[in-house]
Amino acid sequence: MTTNTKAAQDHFDPLDMNSYSLNKLPKRPPTKVSQFFQVWGLPIAAILFVLLGYVFQFPILNAKQQVMFALFATALFLWISETVPNYVTSMLLICGLILTGTLKAKAAMANLGDPTIWLNVSAFIMASAMVKTDLVKRVALALIIKFGRNAGSIFLTFLAINIILAAFVNATAAKAALMMPLFMVVSAVYGAPGTDTTNNFARNLVLHNLLMINASCNTFMTGSGANLLGAAILAGAGATVYYFDWFMAGFPLVLGFGILSYVIGVKFVFRLTEEDKQPKLEGGREALVRAYNELGAIKLNEVKAAIVFLIVLAVWATDKLHGLNSTVVAMLGAIVMLLPQFKLLNWNDVDVPWHLMLFSAGAYALGGGLNATKLMNVLTTHLMDALGMHTMSYMTLVGTLTAIFIASHFIFQSKNMRTLIFMPIVIGVAQTLKMDVMTLGLPILLCINCCWSLPFNAKPNAMLYGTNKYTMGESFKYGLTMSVLYWAMLMVCVGTYFSWLGVCPGFF
Repeated sequence: MTTNTKAAQDHFDPLDMNSYSLNKLPKRPPTKVSQFFQVWGLPIAAILFVLLGYVFQFPILNAKQQVMFALFATALFLWISETVPNYVTSMLLICGLILTGTLKAKAAMANLGDPTIWLNVSAFIMASAMVKTDLVKRVALALIIKFGRNAGSIFLTFLAINIILAAFVNATAAKAALMMPLFMVVSAVYGAPGTDTTNNFARNLVLHNLLMINASCNTFMTGSGANLLGAAILAGAGATVYYFDWFMAGFPLVLGFGILSYVIGVKFVFRLTEEDKQPKLEGGREALVRAYNELGAIKLNEVKAAIVFLIVLAVWATDKLHGLNSTVVAMLGAIVMLLPQFKLLNWNDVDVPWHLMLFSAGAYALGGGLNATKLMNVLTTHLMDALGMHTMSYMTLVGTLTAIFIASHFIFQSKNMRTLIFMPIVIGVAQTLKMDVMTLGLPILLCINCCWSLPFNAKPNAMLYGTNKYTMGESFKYGLTMSVLYWAMLMVCVGTYFSWLGVCPGFF
């Protein structure tokens, strides 16, 4: 051990929130698999495209559909293997669509101007204001200080914080970065300080927060960019999803799931004893109070940010009454926050993940190629025949589709990609069976953010895996259990509550 490392450890304060910033977490070395794909992934992708597009022959596909299938499979391989960053894959895909003649250049490149992209950008601008003004941090700290007085209330308070933040911050990575110092300090108080120790309390706390960072996004239509993508795809099929309707369907499901998953986690998956529930380190609450006091009095800019966002949120929530375009409403909110006269935010303070926008543009272009070649129609028809969907009851059909969609998160590293692939299939099934698209579409939309089982499934997963509070196997065990639980709760909602909302036929 070097002198500097020993000195750093000697001065490590497990109750200091600044000790748990992302750049201070230990970096995990790349796996042998990722190293292999970094070297050989591109040649494999090129061979895969040639074989699927021009060598192998698929009787059910015509020439254009076969090329589109090759582009689709190649992009899928690159996205899953992470041979190159996902936005680079999207750019390659757009070029491939144009060079193969699948789409015209204007159609392939115009997706960066899609209204959903603008809604994403505007939402990120508003979220940047919440973070810059410390409003989000103040709300999170205030809640945990006021209500987190014992083990049970701590878990439920974090649940509430996650759902509240889902309305304000649509970037799950940003939520994870904000929340991590909070639950790392709490983990230290309950016997697992730093990143070198863990126990069942820490396992449950970190994994339940990871679960709810993702699942809470299902509460709101603006909870994640993938939600907006799914809503946009449904809108293209003539099924409009309103913000209020999404909330009415998603909130009871997410809240019930959050409470029940906590109970099952601490009672069965990583069981907590009475001893585990007792604080082991003095001064934890004081450390959180100290961090809150460092924020000082509520600032004018915090009030401004809160007022603007709450107005935008209110207009979104009542969209069914007035019909105002949600993208335009979000842009107006972003404009107000960027006005120099408002003195709240300047462009250098804005944290828009442009790589995500480029990835989304490629995903939309892929959807355009699938639509232009009618490839998904052909594949959907054969999938339905293979699974016997034509003769399934409604509940069996929904159960099958949602189970497949949730299970797919064990393989894919992007919920945008899962949404892009699966939503057209769901629409195709509904249209083939002459069903209302929304009766299948809404249950699928509420599965979009089920991506909590493995570190590569989503950015927050990779970030929190770096806390060393759980192993890959423990993450899989917890994630699989909670995936089955979420699916079961969703099916109960589809059969009862959703039918009361007039969306699904229900059990009876």
